[in-house]
Amino acid sequence: MNWLRSCFCRAALVCIALTACVSLSANKHEAPVYDVRSAVVLSGPNMPAELLSGINDRVNAAINSTVRDTVLPRVVLTIRVVSIQKGLGFQNDRNVAKISIDAASVEDGSVIAVSAFEVTSIAADPKLADEIMAEDVAARIRSVFSLSGRGR
Repeated sequence: MNWLRSCFCRAALVCIALTACVSLSANKHEAPVYDVRSAVVLSGPNMPAELLSGINDRVNAAINSTVRDTVLPRVVLTIRVVSIQKGLGFQNDRNVAKISIDAASVEDGSVIAVSAFEVTSIAADPKLADEIMAEDVAARIRSVFSLSGRGR
């Protein structure tokens, strides 16, 4: 019985080791990267103008400071602020924005990439909530589309 248990343990150990080796050598697919040429920020009614202009200024500044060494598909971003919620949480300092982005080809206008996400920011001072939210949204967009630089 001990011999059978020993063989089973060895076989299980070999299988685990082989599985680990396969996962190390697996090809990891990188997310596609685009040459973003410009961005426009849209929203429905009653969105704070400071939030929209803050996102627009920061993202376009990052686009202008990004330099690509290789030829990539050129796109234009349409950033939609779907909704925002302010004053959430126990201390009323959490703010959440839902963002949707379409990347349209410069050549033919077709949408070639879509991204949607939520950004949660914390602002102790409600007067600064829109600026902080704009920076957090812009930072997420810079990350998703591999843009360099910081806004402003």
